[in-house]
Amino acid sequence: MAQPFNMSLVQRGARLRRSPYFDATLRDGCRGYTVYNHMFLPIKYADFESEHQRLLEDVTVWDVSVERQVEITGPDAFALTNMLTPRDLTKCAVGQGKYVIITAPDGGIINDPVLLRLGENHFWLALADSDVLLWAKGVAHGLGLDVEIGEPDVSPLQIQGPKSKDVVSALFGDEVLDLKYYWFMETDLDGIPVLITRTGWSGEVGYEIYLRDGSRGVELWDRVLEAGKPHNIAPTGPSDIRRIEAGILNYGIDMTIDNNPFEVGLGWQVNLDQEADFIGREALARIKEVGVDRILAGVKISGDPLDLNMDRWPVRAREHQVGHITSAVYSPRMSVNIGYAMVGAEHAEIGTSLTVQGPGGDVDAVVVPKPFVDPGKDIPKS
Repeated sequence: MAQPFNMSLVQRGARLRRSPYFDATLRDGCRGYTVYNHMFLPIKYADFESEHQRLLEDVTVWDVSVERQVEITGPDAFALTNMLTPRDLTKCAVGQGKYVIITAPDGGIINDPVLLRLGENHFWLALADSDVLLWAKGVAHGLGLDVEIGEPDVSPLQIQGPKSKDVVSALFGDEVLDLKYYWFMETDLDGIPVLITRTGWSGEVGYEIYLRDGSRGVELWDRVLEAGKPHNIAPTGPSDIRRIEAGILNYGIDMTIDNNPFEVGLGWQVNLDQEADFIGREALARIKEVGVDRILAGVKISGDPLDLNMDRWPVRAREHQVGHITSAVYSPRMSVNIGYAMVGAEHAEIGTSLTVQGPGGDVDAVVVPKPFVDPGKDIPKS
């Protein structure tokens, strides 16, 4: 029997938190972790290509408790939450979720959470890797708003893949199949309190189960694996291959606080015509009017199959550096390396030839449309 992963390789002391599913992930053979939102994120159980194939053909379960929730309640909760994002939340109903960005006064992107509206003045923000809890508290204090802001005992896991509907219906009944894309329901599993969303970070059909009692994490994990056994379920890490194929961005890698939404293809999130004010409104209006001088472009990269890049590779055009690769990886089903390049706007047109300085030396690349697979998101909406 294989030895469990040695956590002393990535941890010293008790500062970093472990998820409610942590013991189950170790037991079930997790072979690596990274640190995300001050917690451990399981990244692999098998090789990345076989996990990608399992996601495409069957169903996978991911521990994504690192998507920590910022909970905002109180009389001014809507006003504060709407102030944090340029997306108009008057168009978000109770029971609905939205993918949103949180912007700084200069238009920079602070985070790109999934927002859930549990009540008229009750919101969760399921975070990417940055400290929005502190930002939200500071904004609320500065504006003198009557709100309560905290981190609830909520820990999501994702069930992703074409057989995910079979698994969630076995757990929660056919009612869950009525959920529309980005809507949610509150329920329980034999007394385990959960909230289920029709969302995911994979580009495949998927659901997220938000556990609302951290003491029952292993119990829920085991129930999911048992329900998925007839459908060849397996625990995996989040699939970078599939998320890049789907055009999904990873905060901290493909965008940071130094990027504005228009540079990274998220300008559609900026609702400048809404009545309410929001942080960064003036800066984003100015950027939209003037335009951007760099763009996150999709690229196909020649050469041998690439593992996910561990740093930002330089990108050149006509021997001059014009940007860098943010994410790149080999797509087995496309039989080509794909990724994103942050380059000068004049080098982001489809068909532009570039040179990437990768780990094996210079290789040719070309700008292509993204997403690389399923541009209409027909698969996750199905």
